[in-house]
Amino acid sequence: MPTLRRVLCLAVLVTAAIISGCAKTSPPPTAVVTPQNDPKAAKPAAKLRFAGIVFQEDQFFRLVLFGMRDAAKKAGVELLEANSNNNPGKEIELINTYVSQKVDAILISPLSPKGSMAALKLARDKGITVIAHNTPIEGDTHQAYIECSAEDLGAQTGKAAVQYITSKLGGRANIAVVAFDSQVPEQSKARTKGFVDQVSTLPGVKVVAHQDAWLPEMAVKKVTDMLTANPDINLVWSANEGGTIGSVMAVKNAGKAGKVAVFGTDSSQQLLDFLQAPDEVLQAVTSQKPVDVGRMAVEFALKVKNGEKVEKTTSMQGVLLSRADKAGVKAFAEQFKLWTQGG
Repeated sequence: MPTLRRVLCLAVLVTAAIISGCAKTSPPPTAVVTPQNDPKAAKPAAKLRFAGIVFQEDQFFRLVLFGMRDAAKKAGVELLEANSNNNPGKEIELINTYVSQKVDAILISPLSPKGSMAALKLARDKGITVIAHNTPIEGDTHQAYIECSAEDLGAQTGKAAVQYITSKLGGRANIAVVAFDSQVPEQSKARTKGFVDQVSTLPGVKVVAHQDAWLPEMAVKKVTDMLTANPDINLVWSANEGGTIGSVMAVKNAGKAGKVAVFGTDSSQQLLDFLQAPDEVLQAVTSQKPVDVGRMAVEFALKVKNGEKVEKTTSMQGVLLSRADKAGVKAFAEQFKLWTQGG
């Protein structure tokens, strides 16, 4: 007869067997598939990279870059910025650097229609989109070119000068021209032609001096020399921002405010202040649309990358800012402040 201890042990073993047989085996945990570890999942598209190259540090190009940054930010594009500082060798080096970095597009204001062509053709041959602005490029090296018409910039200011000469100077004027022929000859000559063609409609007008000076300090010296050599000069026209600033300062320094009027090209906070100053020196400028140019350069590059068609050349008219239109100058100045403050 089994002992009590043996009976208890047997009961425990039977119970364990029953529990073991009834228990269900849990399946192994299912692996979680995420886009990061799924080999079949589509990889996120790489961020486009555009290079924006300008050739001078002035308000015009600062606003061009502002327009580029604004459009690039909205489109999720990385914008790389560079300045060739009027140096053809540096421009080529920058283009070659961006080609080696395999950027998606180069947005450039070339120094020369011919001199910049070879390096940009290399970029185009490598599959990089090339959008030019401000200065055209010869040959089929770019998909699009954007500008404010150079001749129109001169012509609009010329028309304002004709009104001034007729109403204030009795239809007679001896004019000094401040250009930048040795920097960007095609553009400078087109602006000068636009201005001179307009003022030449008056028989009493003569261009008595013509010098190159595109930076303020250069223009102060050159215009001072012209005023000294030609004391009968009563009007100065400049083809760009720096030359216009320097022309105004030279007239003031010579004590000829009220005797010599200045007309010019481009816009900046300083030029807007000059237009609103009581000294009556700066009479009118024709501003380009640099913010629009910068934005359009990015937008055109995006269209090209998406296989969309773009106009080969887009030419916009400038904006005349005249002392005679105080309300217009004030409104432009307010918008300009928003641009320069990043608004």
